[in-house]
Amino acid sequence: MTESIGVLIAFPPLALLAARLIPGDVADRQVELLRRVSLGLSALTLAMAIVAAAVVAAWGPQDVALVSWPGMPLLNVGIYLDPLSVVMLLLISFIGLIIVRYSVRYLDGEATQGRFLRSILFTLGAVLVMVLSRNLLMFTAAWMMTSYALHRLLLHYPDRAWAVWAARKKFVISRLGDAMLLAALVLTFRAFGSFDYHVIFDAVSGTGPTASAPGWLVSLIGVCFVIGAMTKSAQFPFHSWLPDTMETPTPVSALMHAGVINAGGFLVIRLSPLIAQSHVALDLLAAIGALTAIFGGVVMMTQTSIKRSLAYSTIAQMGFMMLQCGLGAFSAALLHIVAHSLYKAHAFLSCGSVLERAARVRTSPSPEPSAAYRIASCAVAALIAVGASLLAAAFWGISLGSKPGGAVLGLVTTLALTQLIWQSLLTGSKGLAVRGIGLAAVIAWVYLGGWLATDYLLGPAVPRQMLPMTPIDRVVIALVACGFIGAFMLQAAAAGLAHLPWVRAFYIHATNGFYADIPARRITAKLWGGVAPTP
Repeated sequence: MTESIGVLIAFPPLALLAARLIPGDVADRQVELLRRVSLGLSALTLAMAIVAAAVVAAWGPQDVALVSWPGMPLLNVGIYLDPLSVVMLLLISFIGLIIVRYSVRYLDGEATQGRFLRSILFTLGAVLVMVLSRNLLMFTAAWMMTSYALHRLLLHYPDRAWAVWAARKKFVISRLGDAMLLAALVLTFRAFGSFDYHVIFDAVSGTGPTASAPGWLVSLIGVCFVIGAMTKSAQFPFHSWLPDTMETPTPVSALMHAGVINAGGFLVIRLSPLIAQSHVALDLLAAIGALTAIFGGVVMMTQTSIKRSLAYSTIAQMGFMMLQCGLGAFSAALLHIVAHSLYKAHAFLSCGSVLERAARVRTSPSPEPSAAYRIASCAVAALIAVGASLLAAAFWGISLGSKPGGAVLGLVTTLALTQLIWQSLLTGSKGLAVRGIGLAAVIAWVYLGGWLATDYLLGPAVPRQMLPMTPIDRVVIALVACGFIGAFMLQAAAAGLAHLPWVRAFYIHATNGFYADIPARRITAKLWGGVAPTP
């Protein structure tokens, strides 16, 4: 790929970044012009992503340095195109165009719409530059720009006390993530003498001229990157900023949950050849990811606010994505990112109309099934779910035991299908039961087929061989499996045990997120003074 094509691909993200240079008062006065520019740049960005996909399809992965400082080859700016970056470019630019179009209508008539559109464009540009980055220095700079841009969006309504408080909490957690990335940068340079992806990946694979770094140093680098990724993707215990940032305009929520939140997952998948060399980093991803997924799922079911429920849903989904990475299933994690982003963008942008439709729906209460029927239908649902998973795996020629993390992910998928089928059986309607079973079979078939296609698409971008398992790895995997089985059993028994005092107390604690946000609140209060306002 020539440098001219590289410049063509890099131009739209850089133009989005340049929007931040527009003075705020000018943006508000020229809002009609800024609307047209915003829509045009967003459409141009999507076209750029399509061109990038065509380039990779025609000529394969590309690594192009566009600007380098004389005498300092380590300081360079360029683009790194491979199937992973192309998928993320297509996803972000598509969702970005929809969010910009929605923002034009959503904030129509507001005096500060111009400033808002300026900040949205800058945020999209920072995320896209992060995806296109060809080295860790460029990635880290874009990572920090993304945090700054999101902070400005969270403060769009500075008169809302809770919004300001939540932005400050997010600021504190983001600085921890920045510190982890900076520490990883220093350690990476010490280990490999470069920040460029291709040099690092060649070194860890043993195909480059740079000698492989000591194992302890690689593990430390991996842990630093993993912790940094967890802060951006709202993993426990760094999660509390996400549910608290719900007073922002709906387009910001959609952008956070469908775009910015994926930065941590993208970092882990991008650096998977390096992170996969560290047992400690992978175990940390699996353990914290599973804990976050279970925690987020439990708290989500107790929320009365649709936005907070969606926020905890995102926390749970990002936890499951991190679990997939920790198990070595990086291609499944990318598939999860794409599916979740599309779903969550739609969920946030349509949540108002969903409430209106729900208000018009009238349902008659169905009789409560007996305990014996619940147990029998659960057993039947489990058998059908296992059969559907095995048939789908056989159709696609997938041996779950041969895939990284396949056994555990197969268990989690089967539990999810069991829950879907079981709920349809509990309705007592034959039609709904048949639909539930059919939908479960389709989901199993599509999910495993998508996993296989994504794995083929990523090619050498993710590691194909994982480190031999250690006893600690096996313990972590066993605990993860037990955790998901326990969560399923708790959800299954909740309806029958709701009258017990300890279940009611558990529900109250879950409604309050088990008070896991108290440390972050105290740190925020100590830095800025005062106490948290009432949301």
